[in-house]
Amino acid sequence: MSRRAWLLFAAMCVIWGLPYLFIKVAVENGIEPAVLVFARTTIGAALLLPIATARHQLAPLWRHWRVLLIYTAVEIAVPWYLLSDAERTLNSSLAGLLVAGVPLIGVVLAGLVGGEEHFDARRLAGLFVGLGGVALLFGFDVGSGDLRAIGEMMVVTIAYATGPLIISRKLRGLPPMGVVSASLGLTAIAYAPYSLTHLPPHVPGPNVIAAIAVLAVVCTSLAFIVFFALIAEAGPVRATVITYVNPAVAVALGVLVLGERFTATIAAGFVLILAGSVLATGRSRLAQPQPATP
Repeated sequence: MSRRAWLLFAAMCVIWGLPYLFIKVAVENGIEPAVLVFARTTIGAALLLPIATARHQLAPLWRHWRVLLIYTAVEIAVPWYLLSDAERTLNSSLAGLLVAGVPLIGVVLAGLVGGEEHFDARRLAGLFVGLGGVALLFGFDVGSGDLRAIGEMMVVTIAYATGPLIISRKLRGLPPMGVVSASLGLTAIAYAPYSLTHLPPHVPGPNVIAAIAVLAVVCTSLAFIVFFALIAEAGPVRATVITYVNPAVAVALGVLVLGERFTATIAAGFVLILAGSVLATGRSRLAQPQPATP
């Protein structure tokens, strides 16, 4: 990759490893998950919608409004709430590690809906290895009181894996900035009635305000701009490799900033999930890469 692509790649590895830390800071200090999602999407939409409008990227969406609503619910509205609610009890580092299972779920879903990839021995081995890592985390680093949070994180991983399938099958060819900014705006509208009546009774502390600002400006608005630039520079396949690095950033921040535990089980679980994801999502030998077009 070019130097610019490497810089964008490094930026995305950090930016999308940050949300787990700042979500934890916000919900631990009394911000309701719905209010947090509302604040994040409202600010994000306010920053991205003008860009999408100036580039005339919203008009093509109207013919696909039903699918856009489904995508919005699956990729943003539902998982962002569940992730925030789960972090009320789960450590931010553990939440980040569980989301690392998204590529594994994506491979399974792609196979179920008739994807072009073949389930050879390497892919199946990757699935079992990765799921073994998830099971290791569930068995040793998740308490019995976190069962609801576990269920929420399972839904989050399935939702995050389903969103790209909707894009590739139903929204292919639409401008990405238009899709993202419209989804943020729709989510903000959906959460507004509840959130505006459940705002904190007092002005949150500086750390909470900073956490919400980073989530909205850096982890949402800036993140999507940088991600689209990375896709344009390095291609969509290389861009998705950030999925393998984000959990490590989430764990490091949780341990260093919040003082969360880092155990041998967490380390082993992460290695298994990472190895399984690489094996399961790698290009099949039966699917030879096609020459790039100008």
